[in-house]
Amino acid sequence: MTLLMLGLILFLGIHSIRIVSPATRESLLARMGEGPWKGIYSLISALGLLLIVWGYAAAREAPVVIWDPPVFTRHIALLVMLPVFPLLLAAYLPGRIKAAAKHPMLLAVKLWALAHLLANGTLADVVLFGAFLAWAVADRISVKRHPRQPAVGAPASGGNDAIALIGGLALYAAMLFGLHTWLIGVSPLG
Repeated sequence: MTLLMLGLILFLGIHSIRIVSPATRESLLARMGEGPWKGIYSLISALGLLLIVWGYAAAREAPVVIWDPPVFTRHIALLVMLPVFPLLLAAYLPGRIKAAAKHPMLLAVKLWALAHLLANGTLADVVLFGAFLAWAVADRISVKRHPRQPAVGAPASGGNDAIALIGGLALYAAMLFGLHTWLIGVSPLG
């Protein structure tokens, strides 16, 4: 559990600088320059993610069960997960989905975390998915209080929405029918 916690601290910590102290982030960015800042940010994120994966896998070997979720919560989780991948893709593809969701990446993280909290009842699950849910809620509140400049990119288009929707649903299907089992070792279909 220690590796999982350390990974969460590193990963969510570096992603929380803008939430906790936007001025610190801007100061570091100005002092270091964009390239070095992104490099350090990426390295800390990657190390955190590696520790999360390693720590979560280790915690699953000797799970501490908090509750045994009823089977119906797993079905609800499958439904809650349905928009997650289209939202993730829409975060990078300007269109109506992105405009309607406002912050599709944060919404996707919240739905992903909530779905996994519904379907799983071990301490490691509560720590992992609870931390991501709390972070996404805090980041969304921060964005409302301190609006960010939109990233310059491709113009919004209906084609982007189609790509996000079709591609996202294809990714969801891939996760359901083998990819989740291959990556995580657990089938979401039971």
